[in-house]
Amino acid sequence: MDNQVCVFAPSPQLTVTVEDLDGGPDLHLHAGGQGYWQARMITALGSPVVFCCALGGETGSVLGHLLTAPDLEVRSRQVAARNGAYIHDRREGEREELVEQYPGRLTRHEVDDLYELAVVAGLAAGVAVLGGSVDVATEEVVPVSVYERLAADLGRNGCRVVVDLAGARLAAALEGTPAVVKVSHEELIEDGRAKSDDLADLTGAARELVASGVELVVVSRAAEPTLAVTADDELLVTAPALDPVDTRGGGDSMTAGLAAAFAQGADLEAALRLGAAAGALNITRHGLGSGSGDAVRSLVERVEIARVG
Repeated sequence: MDNQVCVFAPSPQLTVTVEDLDGGPDLHLHAGGQGYWQARMITALGSPVVFCCALGGETGSVLGHLLTAPDLEVRSRQVAARNGAYIHDRREGEREELVEQYPGRLTRHEVDDLYELAVVAGLAAGVAVLGGSVDVATEEVVPVSVYERLAADLGRNGCRVVVDLAGARLAAALEGTPAVVKVSHEELIEDGRAKSDDLADLTGAARELVASGVELVVVSRAAEPTLAVTADDELLVTAPALDPVDTRGGGDSMTAGLAAAFAQGADLEAALRLGAAAGALNITRHGLGSGSGDAVRSLVERVEIARVG
C-alpha cells in the first residue's frame, strides 16, 4: 500500500503513569514501548501503519484494547508469555519508577508466527521499522537472529528496512544489511563502535556501518546536532531549540519521521528534516511519540542541514 509502514514490535508495554491534577493523583493508562511510540508518530505524519506484535498474559489482554489509533492496524500473535509493564510516578515533575514488569520469552512456534506476520506486512508496505523490546538482560523476548533474518528477507525483496537498535540486536540486524540505521552516540560508544563522543570518532563509526552496506546512518547526539552519513556525504542536522518536558522518546520520534518520509517518497534531505522536527517536538510533550503531524511539519523549515567541516 502506498505510504504504508510496517512496524515490528515484539512485545509492546502497558504503561501506567501517575500525574498531579489539582493536588490529587491522575492515573494514565496507555499502550507503550518503542515500537508503539514510533507507530503513533508515523500515523500522525500521514502514513498508515501495520503493527506486528505479540500479546499475552493479563497485560497483553489490556494492551489488545489500548493498541488503537487512527490508521493503525494491529496484527498480533497471542502468546503464553506476558507483556511487560511499568508504573511511573510523575507528580513531582520527574519520572519515578515504582514498578517494572519484564516481558516473557516467546516459544519457537510463537516466534515463527510473529516473523511470518512481519514479513508479509513488510513486503506489502515497502518500508519497515525494526524495533526492540524491554528485556531482562539475560533473556530476549525473541532471538536476536530474528533481526538479521527480517532485515535480509525484507531488504532483498524490495522493502526499505529502518532499524533503531543497539547492542546484539543491532549487530544481528547489520548482518542482514538494512537500508537505514538510527542509533544514539551513547549506543555507539557502549557497543565499542566509537571511542568517544567526539564528532570525528562518531563519524568514523558511522562510516564503518556505511561501508558494510547501510545506505544511511543517523546518529542522534542529545542536545548536539544529529549526524547523518551516507556513502557520499556527512551532514549535521540541527533542529530548532525547544524547552524539553520529557526527553525520553525523542530518538524514537526521529526514527518515525525518517520512516514516514521514506514511505511518502521523500528524498534524503526532506527525510532528515522531518525526522529532526519530529524528535524536537516530542520532547516538548508528556506523551511519548505524541504530537500532531501539522505541528511537526511547521518545524521542518526551521531545521538546518550543513556538511560536516
